[in-house]
Amino acid sequence: MTPTQLRKLVRTQGAHSAPARNFELHFQRLKAQIHEQLVASLDLSKIGHMDRNALYAEVRAMAEAACQARREVLGQIDRERLANEVMDEVFGLGPLEKLMADPAVSDILVNDPQTVYIEKGGRLYLTDVVFADEAHLLRIIQRIVARIGRRVDEVNPMVDARLPDGSRVNAIIRPLAIDGPKLSIRRFGVRPLEIDDLLANGTILPEMTEFLAGAIEARVGFLISGGTGAGKTTLLNALSAFIPPDERLITIEDSAELILKHRHVARLETRPANTEGAGEITQRDLVRNSLRMRPDRILVGEVRGPEVWDMLQAMNTGHEGSLTTVHANSARDALARLEMMVAMTGFDLPVPVVRQYIATGIKLIVHLARLKGGPRHVMQILEIVGVENGTYRLEEVFGFEQLGVDAEGVAYGEFYATGYQPQCLSRLKASGVRLPEGLFERRRFPMHLADHTPVAHFA
Repeated sequence: MTPTQLRKLVRTQGAHSAPARNFELHFQRLKAQIHEQLVASLDLSKIGHMDRNALYAEVRAMAEAACQARREVLGQIDRERLANEVMDEVFGLGPLEKLMADPAVSDILVNDPQTVYIEKGGRLYLTDVVFADEAHLLRIIQRIVARIGRRVDEVNPMVDARLPDGSRVNAIIRPLAIDGPKLSIRRFGVRPLEIDDLLANGTILPEMTEFLAGAIEARVGFLISGGTGAGKTTLLNALSAFIPPDERLITIEDSAELILKHRHVARLETRPANTEGAGEITQRDLVRNSLRMRPDRILVGEVRGPEVWDMLQAMNTGHEGSLTTVHANSARDALARLEMMVAMTGFDLPVPVVRQYIATGIKLIVHLARLKGGPRHVMQILEIVGVENGTYRLEEVFGFEQLGVDAEGVAYGEFYATGYQPQCLSRLKASGVRLPEGLFERRRFPMHLADHTPVAHFA
């Protein structure tokens, strides 16, 4: 089959047809050969003295010449594409470059050289992106981690780090990855989502926002919980806009994702151990250090271990209103996870004491979930009233009930207000926060199936 026939199949049968993928694989292997040829031809002694534009122009000319030499097997369109993608091989991320350029792509998941998935709008899609072979994929992984001063090899077969654009990358190779290298890139938009965006897509109700904004202003500490990809960090980032601008904020994260608009903010990020196993800086180290930095509030991107105890101490001793997230499948599961993390500190504390400490520092739990088909919703807002008979007393303020799945496989449902009047309202009033009358009135909020947003809300 000629290249022209193969290109026609790509257009008529779709990007995932076998002939199309075979052509794409042939294309990538040819590109890898040209890339190796260019690297071998470059005078490395001159590269260090050339500015980027001159180097780019020289490599571009070499790439076009190499592609022109193969005109008997490539059409004009494919030669232009090949020259462009060879430049991506030299200066960018090879086949991943076009995915990184698409702002709608939130996750890039490489299972093997011929299987690359992306997430768009909460749904996973198989792409037509392929690598020439395992060596090609490994070369791109090594280039990604080298840009951030890290390495991945048999001695250090996995890496988790942040790219310069804020994206989070995780790579794992043989021998830990039995079937070959795996790469995951969690991307974040150029403009972080704000509360108005979350209201527009039905993630949260205006009534919920009104209540949480008042709680933040009154320095009521709360916890955001949810599963992987539920939108915990996104919601935390959006709600941070309600923190008064004159307060000093300290953010602590494993990989910096929070993008706060406050001027008075200090961002801290953990550091992994070096190749000798020394030099690690944990979240607990940073939380302890942050207490000496005169913070008004501490925002921990996600608590995962013993740092939760230091965080609770801060929330109970003058740093009220601090916020954090935790990975959990329900609100009660979130509390159980906090207790487990406190146990990781090594302190032999009675469970009732731990629970009382948690209930004193954290007053609200906001739980999110990503439902079938991709929509993300705040599923519950609960108040921790206290500890009775050794267990937490939780009262639901707002919630979301899934009612079904539409014709496109997307879950839909209704928000509701339970009618419960939170006890923390007295604190809000004492802080000068005035909420609209009837905000907590018991009612439901039907949603449009077309866009899954509430049709009406309390004005």
